[in-house]
Amino acid sequence: MIIIRPIRSSDYEALHQIAVESGHGFTSLPVNEELLVNRISRANQAFHRDQIEGDEGYLFVMEDTATGEVVGTSGIEAAVGLNDAFYHYHLGKVVHSSRELNIYNNVDILTLNNDYTGATEICTLYLRESYRANNNGRFLSKFRFLFLAEHQQRFNHRVIAEMRGVSDENGKSPFWQWLEEHFFSMDFPTADYLSGIGKKEFIAELMPKYPIYVSLLSKDAQAVIGKVHDNTLPALRLLEGEGFVNRGYVDIFDAGPTVECELDAIKTVRRSRKMTVSIGEPHAGQRTMIINTKIQDFRAVFQDVAIDEDSNTVTINAATADALQVGEGDTVRLANS
Repeated sequence: MIIIRPIRSSDYEALHQIAVESGHGFTSLPVNEELLVNRISRANQAFHRDQIEGDEGYLFVMEDTATGEVVGTSGIEAAVGLNDAFYHYHLGKVVHSSRELNIYNNVDILTLNNDYTGATEICTLYLRESYRANNNGRFLSKFRFLFLAEHQQRFNHRVIAEMRGVSDENGKSPFWQWLEEHFFSMDFPTADYLSGIGKKEFIAELMPKYPIYVSLLSKDAQAVIGKVHDNTLPALRLLEGEGFVNRGYVDIFDAGPTVECELDAIKTVRRSRKMTVSIGEPHAGQRTMIINTKIQDFRAVFQDVAIDEDSNTVTINAATADALQVGEGDTVRLANS
């Protein structure tokens, strides 16, 4: 059975391999032993913390219980930018006009900002290639909305997701190449890695302090502003289906879009419901995402269930109940995928 659970210290080797496989542009999982160990430790603290501090980082793994193999990761940052600056560019406009000369120019500009400080971020989504089937990717992304719905007091009302921008197989980003040439003198993988390990001082020190006129960028750089990597397009479409929109914010390294939605407006959050467990055989069941209501012992599955609207009960089989660590009469939260 495929389950999703909190990450453990024993998952380090699997997390390291995923960091290697994910490649350039996956800033939230740098290939750095100290940082990965710290990421696991921080997640363990978040799942075991009774007193919410507001800056928790939750990291989950998808596990194939038949083999014990960790096949994917998915994360939630409760509030970004509280301990280090969280930068974006915002794509806006300025108007240059002269009534006397009858000239009116509408010009696109990129302005550096920290507008998303404090927002909740869904992040670190990666599924190993051999498991990209049977809706595993949708499940690995969307279960987080059930977790947000169940534990809303732990999160901000504004939820964002940074989408990976355009770069080639060697990690070259057309957008970053222009910035590198004029301001940074370091390649995209290096800048991305330094940001991923928390060394962001160079951004404030070297980033242009004034708005950038988009028309001054190279044509290649202009073409990728707000565009996603081909591998990221399905994830973007899924989030758009949940109600996420781009309001002009893009990543400072690869210009990939950041999308946002109010927590209670997310489709899965709105449609989720809590039901009482009945253990049996869900004949004529429907495949559904289900989570228990726990933190430390959180579990999520995507299994066949039978729903009785009149009694507000959901029938699941014994194996599903064991995977969720729930019993007869317990409460779960569920939603269609």
